[in-house]
Amino acid sequence: MSGPTDSMMKSMTVTTIKLESDVRDRLKAQAAAAHRTLGEHLGHLADDADRASRFATLRESIAATSAAGTAGWHEETELWEDVELGSSADR
Repeated sequence: MSGPTDSMMKSMTVTTIKLESDVRDRLKAQAAAAHRTLGEHLGHLADDADRASRFATLRESIAATSAAGTAGWHEETELWEDVELGSSADR
């Protein structure tokens, strides 16, 4: 991954965050191990947290799906598989 360009740097706002020194050191070590800047690493961690949140919401939605809703999903999935792969009788 290449670093930021001069034009990107001019448009970036720099901020300071307060961290315990042990947390800062861990983040710096993680960033270095992943060949990222600390800012890139923090962005990566934020992306991971967003993704984890989306999957948690998906798991909650699946768990809240009624038996009839699940059965309907299975039926629709079978229909689409038949469209893509041919009728199950042909397989």
